[in-house]
Amino acid sequence: MLENNFSTILGSRLLRVTDVYKATGISRSTLTNLYYRRTKTIRISTLTKICDYLDIPLSSLIEYYPESHFKKEDTIQWTSSNRNQS
Repeated sequence: MLENNFSTILGSRLLRVTDVYKATGISRSTLTNLYYRRTKTIRISTLTKICDYLDIPLSSLIEYYPESHFKKEDTIQWTSSNRNQS
């Protein structure tokens, strides 16, 4: 699972998407989609520009948690018994 911290970082620094756009040249639509977590794919070069501007490591911007990090109890296990409960 990937955790996108872009909006949290901007909020904590009182920065706007427009500030990042003006400083980096990355399109507003790309930044807005990243901000609202609508982005499915993004280039590494885009992420590195953002990280350079914010002076943070990539791991602060995008965190990765392996699936094994989550407990099996935290996910719904569909069995024949709970399919018939609705």
